[in-house]
Amino acid sequence: MRCLSFAIVMWMAFCGQAAAWGDEGHKIVCEIAFRLAQPDTRAAVRKLIKSDSEFDNFSDSCVFPDHPRIHPPRHFLNLPRDSKGLDADDCGGASECVVTAILNDTKNVASKAEKTADRLIALKSLGHWVGDIHQPLHVSFADDRGGNNIDVTGACSRNLHSAWDNCLVAHAVGTDVKAAADKLIDAMTPQQISDWNASETHDWANESFGIAEAVKTGYCTMHGKSCDPPEGGSVNIDAAYFAVSDPIVREQLQKAGVRLAHLLDSIFAD
Repeated sequence: MRCLSFAIVMWMAFCGQAAAWGDEGHKIVCEIAFRLAQPDTRAAVRKLIKSDSEFDNFSDSCVFPDHPRIHPPRHFLNLPRDSKGLDADDCGGASECVVTAILNDTKNVASKAEKTADRLIALKSLGHWVGDIHQPLHVSFADDRGGNNIDVTGACSRNLHSAWDNCLVAHAVGTDVKAAADKLIDAMTPQQISDWNASETHDWANESFGIAEAVKTGYCTMHGKSCDPPEGGSVNIDAAYFAVSDPIVREQLQKAGVRLAHLLDSIFAD
């Protein structure tokens, strides 16, 4: 029975179009952020979301940039295969990316000169971008489309990017957004929250890039200074892979929620 239930969860996770963390992952990030935000922040967010014709709450609204997908370059950051990461809050040579999307929409939400409708769009987008930058394969390489061209075998299907979007999230925290947020918040410590907030946007990108390049992720293999495509061209996702990825997925969702709450408080909290 447990095997059947897990198979159903996996099937549900694969039904949607691949997008960073999948809808459940994005909703979990924004649910954590909303709960951790200050009361004034939550009131301001509710006020903006109340004017939305599609979404009833902030958590659900964070899937907005994926349905339909808008501003594709803002969802990710592409780096060279010999990159050491970012030194500043920029796109490493590109005109726009997830880093600048976060910075720009933070300003747009905060701006009293913006129309309410534009601030609402920026709010829904900001929650999504913060989720995106914490999905490791959204800070990766252009030539394999962030792992979309890397096949997977074993417990997950489709490709490596899709596995990190959906399958690994379902395995690590389940697909019940509120229950996952409960557990992830309960597992945090005040010191972790403080440490995670003592960082800049490019630090978040570098953390994800480090996970993408890690040997056990299987996304690439270091040859000298270059992290090249995996040998064999595919990655097997089995019990050992889940054992490594589960705590990473949980912590990335936690970090994203904590940092998004901090950003929202910087905008709204009185």
